[in-house]
Amino acid sequence: MIYDDDFEIELGRAYVLREGTDVTIAACGLEVTQALEAAELLAAQNINAEVIDVSSIKPIDEETLYKSVEKTGCIVSAEEHSIIGGLGGAIAEFLSENIPTPLVRVGVKDKFGTSGELSDLLPAYELDAAAIVEAVRKVRALAHLG
Repeated sequence: MIYDDDFEIELGRAYVLREGTDVTIAACGLEVTQALEAAELLAAQNINAEVIDVSSIKPIDEETLYKSVEKTGCIVSAEEHSIIGGLGGAIAEFLSENIPTPLVRVGVKDKFGTSGELSDLLPAYELDAAAIVEAVRKVRALAHLG
């Protein structure tokens, strides 16, 4: 559980769940938990990740995203959805027109899926915290941040 039972999500608003300065991780749905776990793993490596719950993809909270990537200089999107036409795509469109920023997308690659236990599917489809950590390494290299 990320929020208390009485918390009401506002349409069009993203929520910064963890402040950070080295990379932004914008996640939705199930991937929010994985993003928070990845942030803990990254903290052990002295990488301070900002984690944003983008609970509303349309409309997307441009102000929160802008402020975060302006601070961190790079972003990873994480979603348990196809990387085509989802959160990562919406972020890419926003960034390209407003604040060009290195982006790496974590999500389901363009391939057919299978059924199974969540604990097996997350790593199989590279949707777990380890995949987010790897995406952070990649995006920081693209941004020449280490």
